Order: sequence, then C-alpha cells, then structure tokens
Amino acid sequence: MRNKEDYLKDQTLVNSIIGNGTRFRGDLILQGLLRIDGDFEGSIETNGRILVGKEGRARCILNAETVVVGGVVKGEIKATRKVVLLSTCAMIGNISTPELIIEEGVLLHGHCTVSKRADVLASAPQSEQAKFIIDWGSRQRKTPASLD
Repeated sequence: MRNKEDYLKDQTLVNSIIGNGTRFRGDLILQGLLRIDGDFEGSIETNGRILVGKEGRARCILNAETVVVGGVVKGEIKATRKVVLLSTCAMIGNISTPELIIEEGVLLHGHCTVSKRADVLASAPQSEQAKFIIDWGSRQRKTPASLD
C-alpha cells in the first residue's frame, strides 16, 4: 500500500493545478490529473485523477477515475476506480466508488457506497441498500428489521 506522501507527490501527469491562494468557482471538465491546493467550488469531471492537497478545499461534485483527498471536501465524490482519504482529510458528503481507502484520523460524515456494481446499488430500494446499520451509541450492529 502506498503512503500518504506517495499520493500527494504523484504529479507526473498533472494537467491542471489550482494553487494555494487561488479560488475557482464553476464547472471544470478536463483530461488527466487535477491537483487542488486552493479553494474550488462547483463541479469537476475528468477521466483521470483528482488530488486535493492538505491545504486544498473543495465544495463540489467530483467525478473521476481516482480521487485522493488530503484536505477538505464538502459535496459528493464519484470515482470509477477508487477513493483514498488521507489522515488529514475532512470529508462531508457522499462517496460512491468500487474501492475506498480510509487512513486513521480522517473526519468522515456522509454516506459511502462501495461496490464494483454501484449502478445496481444506486437503483436498489433503500431497505436493500442497508445490510446493517451501526448504532454508535451502543456500537452494535442492527439489521433494518431490528430498528423498529
């Protein structure tokens, strides 16, 4: 498994950068890799990767093959390959991906759908989507039927 520095330093194919101190608002469609070290608000779509650095902040919808977050994301992440949340990450929103890697120390508040068949899960009834729910007060797993 790669460490956090490897994910953040992997800039060999960086096509676009939103640098520290830069603010961007709008919709961005690109090919390849985007690195965010500044502030972004809107939506991003790429066939490559999105890296949100430690100082990066994104309030948006991210659509990419792979998304690596070391900063703050408030919104939605949809990745066709994987999502990596580094220990410095704060993620508030929903994630849909075939593979999810979460380091210790991440702040995550939202709904995660992790499946190779995300299209099937998205169309399934709500009761079918929730195989179990964790009651954080008692730290016990409950099935949807036992919640009544």
